[in-house]
Amino acid sequence: MTQTSWAREVLAVNRTGSYEIEDATSANSNELSANELPRIVGNSAALGCVLDLVRVVAATDSTVLIEGETGTGKDLVAHAIHNASQRVGRAFIKLNCAAIPLDLLESELFGHEKGAFTGAIAQKVGRFEMADKGTLFLDEVGDIPPALQPKLLRVLQEQEFERLGSGCTHRVDVRLVAATNRNLIKMVARGQFRSDLYYRLNVFPVLLPALRERREDIPALVTHFVRLFSRRMGKQVDTVPPETMAAFQSYSWPGNIRELQNLVERAVILSRDGVLQNPLHKKQTEIMIPGLHRTRTYYSSKAFEDSDRALILETLQQVGWIVGGPHGAATRLGLKRTTLLARMTRLGISRPIPQEGTSVPGVAYQDAQI
Repeated sequence: MTQTSWAREVLAVNRTGSYEIEDATSANSNELSANELPRIVGNSAALGCVLDLVRVVAATDSTVLIEGETGTGKDLVAHAIHNASQRVGRAFIKLNCAAIPLDLLESELFGHEKGAFTGAIAQKVGRFEMADKGTLFLDEVGDIPPALQPKLLRVLQEQEFERLGSGCTHRVDVRLVAATNRNLIKMVARGQFRSDLYYRLNVFPVLLPALRERREDIPALVTHFVRLFSRRMGKQVDTVPPETMAAFQSYSWPGNIRELQNLVERAVILSRDGVLQNPLHKKQTEIMIPGLHRTRTYYSSKAFEDSDRALILETLQQVGWIVGGPHGAATRLGLKRTTLLARMTRLGISRPIPQEGTSVPGVAYQDAQI
């Protein structure tokens, strides 16, 4: 299968330099209908390397770890792996680990029996059972709490588990694809992620390039999204002016393809007379300087993380390290207790435990009023 058959888009440049988009009623109308489903678009060398890795690993049942910045299309690559594998006719089950409250994540993964805990009014089948003979995609796997990591490691190694509230062992045949935008190696070094689980997940790593690293794909992506949203909105958008496409290609795209998609949707809404509006005219369009805005992006992210960490530490110290309750830090910060605990774990915040002759930081939630 050639790369263009994985990622193909209709794009032409007329004599005036404008990008023209073929009418949806052309011979490619069947392809447009297929575009209603998310798919990989682009022909850059960086994307080609990713697709080559996908083809190689899809034929196996090995665990895959997809890494990359937010908005780079990790879910699409996971789908591509499943669709190119021998499990394509089976279930593809996905779970965003960051979107589930920590105290419910175990039940989501492994299921529970009726009466296993307060509120468990019926038996629940977990995602691993749902994905039996198919593929399970765990997004944001770096957000799985430490207490649950050994159970995930066991099911990966032995393909068996027990539902909450049950002593019956269930065996499954599941191919796991995991994804994260976090640095798991640093989390292992900080004691926030088990090293054995990391090595079990990292059997076949696939690193997705940021959109700024595959700028040659931007015209095809813009065209793809213009056609998609024009069809959905019943609008006719035929032309992308060269200055608009130049703005798309020079912008830094900190939100990657997700940000591009949202801005194209906005541009289609605002478009008149079949011409795509420039949605970046109110943004400060940055000139592409290799290496510069990567530093800017990471610095901005680090500065925000440091500020968040300082605020949480200050609040915890003010309340005597009380996390929950009406006078706890979570209430002061306007967060749920579980959300604050998860954020503390992610930022490496733990209650100091004074020891003989020194003060060594450690996790002591059991000593705090949670």
